[in-house]
Amino acid sequence: MADLIIVESPSKAKTLKNYLGGGYNIVASKGHIRDLPAARLSVDVKNDFAPKYSIVKGKEKLVKELKAAVAESDEVYLATDPDREGEAISWHLAEILGLDLNRLNRVTFNEITKTGVKNGMANPRRVDLDLVNAQQARRILDRLVGYKLSPFVSQKIRRGLSAGRVQSVAVRMIVDRENEIRAFVPEEYWSLEAKFNVSRKTLTASFYGDETGKTELKTQEQTDEILSRLDGAKYHISSLKNGTRKKNPAPPFITSTLQQEASKKLGFRAERTMKIAQELYEGVTVKGYGSIGLITYMRTDSLRISEEARQATEEFIRENYGAKYLPEKPRYYKSGSNAQDGHEAIRPSTVSITPAMVKDSLTPEQLKLYTLIWNRFVASLMASCVQNTQKIEIKGVREGDEQRFCLFTASGYSVKFDGFTALYDLGDKGEDKSKLPEGLSDGEDLKLKSLDKEQHFTQPPARYTEESLIKTLEENGVGRPSTYATIISTIVKREYVVRKSKQLVPTELGEAIVNLLKEKFKNIVNVKFTAQLESDLDRVGEGTQDYIKMLHEFYGDFEETLKKAKAEMDGVKIQLKEDETDIPCEKCGRMMVIKVGRFGKFLACPAYPECKTTKPYVIETDATCPVCGGKVISKKSKKGYTFFGCDKWPECNFMTWDKPTNEKCPKCGKSLFKAKGGMLNCLDEGCGYSAKATRKKKGE
Repeated sequence: MADLIIVESPSKAKTLKNYLGGGYNIVASKGHIRDLPAARLSVDVKNDFAPKYSIVKGKEKLVKELKAAVAESDEVYLATDPDREGEAISWHLAEILGLDLNRLNRVTFNEITKTGVKNGMANPRRVDLDLVNAQQARRILDRLVGYKLSPFVSQKIRRGLSAGRVQSVAVRMIVDRENEIRAFVPEEYWSLEAKFNVSRKTLTASFYGDETGKTELKTQEQTDEILSRLDGAKYHISSLKNGTRKKNPAPPFITSTLQQEASKKLGFRAERTMKIAQELYEGVTVKGYGSIGLITYMRTDSLRISEEARQATEEFIRENYGAKYLPEKPRYYKSGSNAQDGHEAIRPSTVSITPAMVKDSLTPEQLKLYTLIWNRFVASLMASCVQNTQKIEIKGVREGDEQRFCLFTASGYSVKFDGFTALYDLGDKGEDKSKLPEGLSDGEDLKLKSLDKEQHFTQPPARYTEESLIKTLEENGVGRPSTYATIISTIVKREYVVRKSKQLVPTELGEAIVNLLKEKFKNIVNVKFTAQLESDLDRVGEGTQDYIKMLHEFYGDFEETLKKAKAEMDGVKIQLKEDETDIPCEKCGRMMVIKVGRFGKFLACPAYPECKTTKPYVIETDATCPVCGGKVISKKSKKGYTFFGCDKWPECNFMTWDKPTNEKCPKCGKSLFKAKGGMLNCLDEGCGYSAKATRKKKGE
């Protein structure tokens, strides 16, 4: 009889078989196998919030297969992911399959490599019930808030809405930022630059102040006064300082910083980043290695690095870059105060497997992310970049008036030793990367080329992007790194927020929900309160807080607040402007409004119940049907995927996954559709025109 190992995903099962070989039967639970049913609360509030779990719909057959596999096995090992969620899945499996929780049957793999798997199998432990309770507490909290609050929000604003414990705080942050932008009053300021001819090059210096000290130019009059003082002035270098500075590498990635950097450098959304990282962790087939996990576990907030990985990386740097690229002392990074430290930082499992070696084995997206992780990790253990710096001060003085002067400054640097930047450029925004002209000396007279003034206005705070929102959520202790991607995708999917370019902009619906919650449920959208709950959940996971007591303390206040809100808003309905359309009712002429029913959005007459006219809600595109000339509209599949079809269906059965455009086919004049790969295609069967789409410049 073989030993049974249960993992979460089939791809991880495949990789483990590559290392463990015969003697083991490795099967996948394919995620959660038991959960709280969605159709009801499924939490016994009166019985210490006892959860009422059931088998996930569609997994009944899998459970039977797992039970049969357990009956035929000597030992059963639970090898789900090494985090709270994975611990809970292992516990649910043990409960369903009748496994003894006192046995050492839980194994975890920080990396899916030969060494990582061997270490995991050699150190089995009991299922950590504290971690399980932390996951259960989070699940119950979210169910209580969602199940109790969502109907109230739906009743007061629009049918089918939901309010989540953490997602509501994220929406509030986005709404608050939008309000800051609206309330922002720009202030005028001016800049003044002096340009000098130096050895056939131009030296640019910025106005700093005068003999009284630093001066900010607020108005044109103030700027013109400085210019008049400089009329006929002569310029010389009054101070020249040379120095050196060190620029240290960034630490290796944790979940949040990986999501931020992948957004900034690769344009990946957080959800996409985590999906690709999961694939790299679970295992991919690499030529010469077989199925191997290329990175360590990607859900972590710890900066810890194993000594084995550190030594291997330092040796790699020494062999490939030279000893001078190693720091004088090994680098150790300190994790944040709230870090769980259960896993290492995100790093390549085997540093000797470089991105170039796996180029032909990975998808383009996998290669991009692996390269980012590999470069960042190796660079984090390399020597600092050393820069030669130069700062000069230039005085403008009119002859005979030496006591009054204007001061201009310029600074720049050159690289003395590239260090870690040979591999990974941090790309700091706003850093002056210019190199000043060579041969400058203290006291040197300079020849003025021009004085240029320019008006500016202060800018409002920027809207959140995925990158900046994740950073803010992390800084405020809201949610956990493993939840950020889900939070963002949820609030966009529910239309509380829309993406405009990379910006996250609240909809009227999102603002209405936040305003309602701020007025009636202050704690639910309070950043500090939500962060405190996260800290409480951490303490549950550490075994220092009782989760049932925590749930009682939360629910008592929450239930009382909900009861009060219902009484105060009895009969009140919040109307949204965005629900109005310019489509007239065919019977009474009123402009129809968008409603949400059991099967999604539809148009209805606002005079209901006097007028009960309804019609389907369709989103028209700029394209016409290549088959019959009808309008092409946006549709949703049963699984929620967007596709496009003719509005004359079922008379015309045209449909496509390609995105309609407003461009016309140069061959036949019909609408062009953009395929996923960027090709513009004419879908008229008799035409067949196809061309690569050209990127339009901004403003076109």
